Amino acid sequence: MSDGYLGNKNLKKSDVKIDFTPEQVREYIKCAKDPIHFIKSYVKIINVDQGLIPFTMWEFQEEMVLTAVQERFVVAKMPRQVGKTTTVASMILWQILFNENYNVAILANKERQAREILSRIQLAYEHLPRWMQQGIVEWNKGNLELENGSKVLASSTTSSAIRGGSFNLVYLDEFAFVPTNIQEEFFASVYPTISSGKTTKVLITSTPNGLNMFYKLWVDSEENRNSYKRVDVHWSQIPGRDEEWKAETIKNTSEEQFRQEFECEFLGSSNTLISPNVLRRMVFRTPIDSSEEGLKIYSAPIQDRLYTLVADTSRAKGLDYSAFAVIDVSEVPYKTVATFRNNTVSSLIYPTVIEQTAKHYNRALVLVETNDVGQQVADILYHELEYDNIIYTSSDGAGQYISTGHGRTQSIGVKTSKQVKRIGCSVLKTLIENNKLIIEDYNTINELSRFALRGSSYEAEDGNDDLVMCHVLFAWMSTQDYFKEITSGDIRLNLYNEQQKMLEESMLPFGLIDDRRDPIQEIQVLELEHVSFNDWMRS
Repeated sequence: MSDGYLGNKNLKKSDVKIDFTPEQVREYIKCAKDPIHFIKSYVKIINVDQGLIPFTMWEFQEEMVLTAVQERFVVAKMPRQVGKTTTVASMILWQILFNENYNVAILANKERQAREILSRIQLAYEHLPRWMQQGIVEWNKGNLELENGSKVLASSTTSSAIRGGSFNLVYLDEFAFVPTNIQEEFFASVYPTISSGKTTKVLITSTPNGLNMFYKLWVDSEENRNSYKRVDVHWSQIPGRDEEWKAETIKNTSEEQFRQEFECEFLGSSNTLISPNVLRRMVFRTPIDSSEEGLKIYSAPIQDRLYTLVADTSRAKGLDYSAFAVIDVSEVPYKTVATFRNNTVSSLIYPTVIEQTAKHYNRALVLVETNDVGQQVADILYHELEYDNIIYTSSDGAGQYISTGHGRTQSIGVKTSKQVKRIGCSVLKTLIENNKLIIEDYNTINELSRFALRGSSYEAEDGNDDLVMCHVLFAWMSTQDYFKEITSGDIRLNLYNEQQKMLEESMLPFGLIDDRRDPIQEIQVLELEHVSFNDWMRS
């Protein structure tokens, strides 16, 4: 009678006794203590040219295995084609072989991808010596269970994939490519149950893909805002990859693709409203206070400073978010000091959240977007809660404009028309790229990294853009005469004057080349007589 599992002679079925030799006992103990020795000595892989061969590890792969074994939380930023899957599969195989009741969840963007990782583990397992194997209890494309109680589950990354389970290791593969909404749901609903344990490990590996949750985890680790240990692999660490290889790869792909997939740069989407170079410079920070309901405070209100609150409203069906941004407009640069985002809050409750926050920020001036159910929010805020520091708009042949709130044609709030959005997007781009609006909120920066041109307008490539739209409406508001009056500032004029000053300073050396007057003396004369540079150039 065969002792193979379901007739597979390469797999030992459960309850089969093995008589170990003294050498095998010593070797088993050595492997149990040293994962690198085990992998180098016993793990085999399929090579496209050579077939089944031993896994010869590179130095960075050894370091990655040891980090994953020794640390609870690990995030690895890795280029394409560096043996990541084989390395992780080998480490998981070591864990389930030499630890009893060790449960592993392999989660990937697609279930097929997760099962591919499990198949690597199974392939290596089949080619282990029989005396090193545990008996098989379950063996299929999605699950593996050994007689020592260890299990491996392969599934797609969803908010319900591992809910209710108990796992020693959760592995998230190519996490940057999991849709943004699923990333957020996973960390909101599943991750707390993982992190509450004392021994549960989390291993996350990916090539960067924009400024999403993977980006946040990485930057938070760099800034010591979380407990993750970083593994940073560079393409040059792979033997055979040199400058000649780099040049050929770029020639066959593109500079941008190489920077993302091999240099592992966190690049935003193409055709984003905000320049990718500017997006990379935007730094998010941890709020000084936050609530479970979605309010994040970055700066507390300061007496006598002027604030505006711009609110967008959703239908509270778990899709779009009701969101608002509180912006300090006391001086330039403006600064977003608080944000709110919640996809379940009722439109009946939302006005109260707006009112309480606006009152907290010195009775902030409130602009409500009134498309769809937003009108109900604006009406409750003004008529029932009697919050009167609210913006009205009127319309004429040229479009909407902010009015004083008197007359028959006044409306509470603003409707996001094509014209309002077009102007708002244009001005928002100018504000951010000229450092006239400071945003430190991660969710807003994340949305900006995916707020790209689609057809003739800008919108989210995936996920939501509710916080971005709050800032778009603020940017539109900043162009209005009413806004300039209450803030005593004209941002467009300020930008023009700054650019003129920069132009004059850059031209100054050229203006002096053909002039035989003493430059130092002339500058002193200019300062004394308050003569403008342009007048002097014309003289």
